[in-house]
Amino acid sequence: MSLQAYINKKVLIITVDGRTLVGTLLSCDQVTNVLLEHAVERVIREHGSEQASEEQPLGSYLIRGDNVVVCGLVDEALDASIDWTKVRGDVIGSTKNI
Repeated sequence: MSLQAYINKKVLIITVDGRTLVGTLLSCDQVTNVLLEHAVERVIREHGSEQASEEQPLGSYLIRGDNVVVCGLVDEALDASIDWTKVRGDVIGSTKNI
């Protein structure tokens, strides 16, 4: 499926190194290079961590296609109802084959 259907919509991208990025998809190309607007990185802390999870603002953010593992459409109403500082989870880790 082409990402063209997601242009100007909020998407979540997981990268090869396990980062979780959320933003409005402005542009993409045939090799999955993507440009996000109002991008944030969600840093989800592990269970038992004393630090709160956080969203780090990135602004406009370009991701090379070879770093994109998955790109999905975000349910904006559900997303807005979640307090991301309280979310806990396991680290995704790298998906890179060595």
